[in-house]
Amino acid sequence: MSLTDTLGLTLAQAAPEGNALMGMLPIVLMFVILYFLMIRPQMKRQKEHRNLLAALSKGDEVVTAGGLLGKVTKVTDTYITVEIGEAAEKPIEVVVQKSAVSTVLPKGTIKAL
Repeated sequence: MSLTDTLGLTLAQAAPEGNALMGMLPIVLMFVILYFLMIRPQMKRQKEHRNLLAALSKGDEVVTAGGLLGKVTKVTDTYITVEIGEAAEKPIEVVVQKSAVSTVLPKGTIKAL
């Protein structure tokens, strides 16, 4: 075998490896784009919601995922009690899961229940 044959054989073997890396580049690029456009923003929203739930306290005005609007009267580890109105001078309270709270409203948003 001559030197040119050996050199040609070596180059022929090296070429597919370079093409394989170039072939993988679009897939890797797609995953990077997917991460920055979908996964990272979703993780950020989850972290904000987790912080919102951890900061819930008595007197906060909230909106639940079901659309209930009320004032928090009691907070436990997994449930909160929300006053949603009054009937015959007794408050109407419902117990909901903490995770059902979608938004905490600014104080004074609910004028009178």
